[in-house]
Amino acid sequence: MTIEAGQTLPDVKLVKSTESEREPVQTGEYFKGKTVALFSVPGAFTPTCSAKHLPGFVEKAAELKAKGVDEIVCTAVNDPFVMGAWAAAKGSDDITFLADGSGDFATALGLELDLTGAGLGKRGQRFAMIVKDGVVDKVFVEAPGEFQVSSAEHVLENL
Repeated sequence: MTIEAGQTLPDVKLVKSTESEREPVQTGEYFKGKTVALFSVPGAFTPTCSAKHLPGFVEKAAELKAKGVDEIVCTAVNDPFVMGAWAAAKGSDDITFLADGSGDFATALGLELDLTGAGLGKRGQRFAMIVKDGVVDKVFVEAPGEFQVSSAEHVLENL
C-alpha cells in the first residue's frame, strides 16, 4: 500500500552520505521536529535525475526554505558511496542525501519500482513529499516515465 497524506513515515535505516562521510540515520528520529521537502529519484547519475530533478531542488532551495522548509532531502535506491559521489558532483550544501541502499525505505513507503527488465534492478519511484514532524503532509508520485509533480516547482506551489 502506498503511503498517503496523514500517515507517519516508516522507521527505516538510511545512510546520510557526503563525498567523505557516511552516517546511519533512522527515519523515525531524523524527520522529527522539522518540515522536510523530501524527493526521491530512481537513481543517482541517471539522465532525468541529474539533468532536471536534483538541479531543480538545488536552484529552488532558498525559495523552499523561505516557505518554511527546514531541510531538503534526496533519497535513491543507491549505495551510500554512489550517493556521496552524486552529492559532490551535482548537489549543494542545501540538499541532504540519504542512501536507501537496499530499497527498504522505498518498499516501506509502497513506492518500489522494478526495473530489472531494463537492467537497473529494483529501485524507488520518482516522487516528492512534504513531511512535517515525521508525518506526510502531501505526497506527489510520478506516473511511469513522467517528471512533473515531483519537481521543486510543484512542491513550492503546494507549500
